[in-house]
Amino acid sequence: MTKQIVLKLLREHTEEFLSGEAISRQAGVSRAAVWKAVEQLRQEGYGIESVPNRGYRLTRVTARLRPEELSEQFRDRRIGRELLYFDTIDSTNNELKRRAVSGTVDGTVILADQQTGGRGRRGRSFVSPAGKGLYLSAALRPQCPLSEISTLTAWTAVALCDAVEAACGVRPGIKWPNDLVLNRKKLCGILTELEWEVESGEFSCVIIGAGINVSQDEADFGPEVAPIAISLAQALGTAPDRTELAAQVLRALNALYDDFPAQNAAYLECFRRDCLTVGNPIKVISGAGERIGTATGISDDFGLTVRWEDGSTETLTSGEVSVRGLYDYV
Repeated sequence: MTKQIVLKLLREHTEEFLSGEAISRQAGVSRAAVWKAVEQLRQEGYGIESVPNRGYRLTRVTARLRPEELSEQFRDRRIGRELLYFDTIDSTNNELKRRAVSGTVDGTVILADQQTGGRGRRGRSFVSPAGKGLYLSAALRPQCPLSEISTLTAWTAVALCDAVEAACGVRPGIKWPNDLVLNRKKLCGILTELEWEVESGEFSCVIIGAGINVSQDEADFGPEVAPIAISLAQALGTAPDRTELAAQVLRALNALYDDFPAQNAAYLECFRRDCLTVGNPIKVISGAGERIGTATGISDDFGLTVRWEDGSTETLTSGEVSVRGLYDYV
């Protein structure tokens, strides 16, 4: 606990030195305990400068995820009150699905440093190397009609834009329906899945999974993914603290859960503002084949309105959409 308090104080005073006496007084511990906590933080990879008669100053944060800090911050919140961390896992969504069989606790969060079987929409793999991204899933049991739950993917896109903006000072755009985009490349994918009780056939929970690229480079993405993906480090020149980013994501998801579904109009307004798909030529692949058109707007239930080449219009609720100018579609 002392270590977390010392780190919090140092993070709040990165532009100045904080004396050992001041830390001791604010943390309510001895000077010896402060020194011990500083040494522990250094061993974990933090850069902490110390100068006699001036004190300590944080110069570098560690890339290591700190689930104990997140557990402390969110123990009294709806999402994150039960937070489970894995160094390596097949998929955070899969782990929540396994736990749903025995009754997943509402608000449970699975956080992983690496996924060996990260998944996106339509069964695609999501590259999830160790120490490079933020991979997490949350289980929700919203009290609303099933028809409204279908909008949670779009709501989550807005919430994650809020989180990235809070942590990094830059707001991504949204490629309908579930990708976050920076510099016209994919920054984040979202996967929402419904779970059902096996015996009763009743709705159990909705699992929201997110994978945010934090510090990957071209080698991490590989030759197929690198041309269409981007990390925050590539976009900003430096990678944010993954734990702080995770905290902002959990704050945004808690706000979403508090708002859902009553504040639909506010999230719809934000989605329409952030959506990069609208106004652009698109190619849609569905069971009916491939069609070319122009995205003209977002409907009140977050569907994509399209004007086809023959002049007819349609509102899509699903389908594979490529947007001219985004990713590899030209």
